[in-house]
Amino acid sequence: MATAALASALLLGGCSAGGAGEAGAEPAAAAPSREVLLQAAGAQGPDAFTPSTAQEGAPAHSGTAPDGVTGAPVPAARAIGGATPGLYAGTRSVASCNVAQQAALLTAEPARARSFAEAAGIPEADVAGWLRGLTPVLLRADTRVTDHGYRDGRATAFQTVLQAGTAVLVDQYGTPRVRCACGNPLRSPAEGPGAVHTGKPWPGYAPDRVLAVTPAGTVLTSLVIANLVDNTWIERKAAGYGVQDRRPEVLPPCDPASCDPVTAPAAPPPDAQAPRTPADPATPADPQGPADPRTPARPQAPTAPRSPDRGTRPAEPVPDTPSHEAPSPDVPAPDVPTPDLPMPDAPHDLPPDVPSAEPPPSFEELFPNDPAAQQPETFQG
Repeated sequence: MATAALASALLLGGCSAGGAGEAGAEPAAAAPSREVLLQAAGAQGPDAFTPSTAQEGAPAHSGTAPDGVTGAPVPAARAIGGATPGLYAGTRSVASCNVAQQAALLTAEPARARSFAEAAGIPEADVAGWLRGLTPVLLRADTRVTDHGYRDGRATAFQTVLQAGTAVLVDQYGTPRVRCACGNPLRSPAEGPGAVHTGKPWPGYAPDRVLAVTPAGTVLTSLVIANLVDNTWIERKAAGYGVQDRRPEVLPPCDPASCDPVTAPAAPPPDAQAPRTPADPATPADPQGPADPRTPARPQAPTAPRSPDRGTRPAEPVPDTPSHEAPSPDVPAPDVPTPDLPMPDAPHDLPPDVPSAEPPPSFEELFPNDPAAQQPETFQG
């Protein structure tokens, strides 16, 4: 289990600047090296940029190192998004790297800072500010990256797999950018056919369980990481260094022990269907609502003077309607058998049902300006 492998925290040893020849000479944009170096979390790495600034780590594995890994073909790493909960781990209120110390070490020597900036793909003048914007965490799975050592005054790129428990700094898209044990800048891995393993594998290493982190689709304000101490979740603010660690308001669907970043989905299912709310139930009541027919605010509304005639429901009062000169151009003809339609008659029958209480208002009372006087001229052309 990935969390069990990270359960014990200990200080990492410093990286040695006298590295072996596993580091390739190609720059980051060149063709990928055919060798993929295996780097244990607490091992000395080749061609370190700086001394170690790691403050916690967990290279805790038991068992025997696998046989037949060195020289074996390297399978493609499984891609996983940088925002995936449980992809990284840490201890609450503890930063895995000393970011201020890392910035001071790199900026103390201009030539080294220039090579670091070139390898990381950032402006040379902003090395310290860029480092302060990164988030210290621990890898929770063996992770493939492009590493960069510092040799002969320049950065040299090589492909590597970093062991789970390695202290790294991740950027605002959740991708590893600095290995704290040696201060080396990290970039996305360069996958290519024909690559083989080199270096000493650690107990529990499995080539088919290696991840490659892809940038999140948006800028991340925080990361949800696994707590090494009590197997709970921590929400770590981006560039917060653990000071503002807290319990996430929205917890992942599983606990850290069962959320294996290698086998679990890259992210919990999105709640895309949640915002869908049924806005239609109110619409069927609108045609039957009594509000519109009873409001005499529209000057051409013929409903008020016609309601007393239609309350008796004979056919004769319909021709009498033009005597009031109330029909508007919206009504196609006075002979339309609308009194036989139950839906519109229901609201208009309400006043005639109580004639003894209060007689219906006359047309002159409803429309004192008598705008209907001009209506016959409209019909007659």
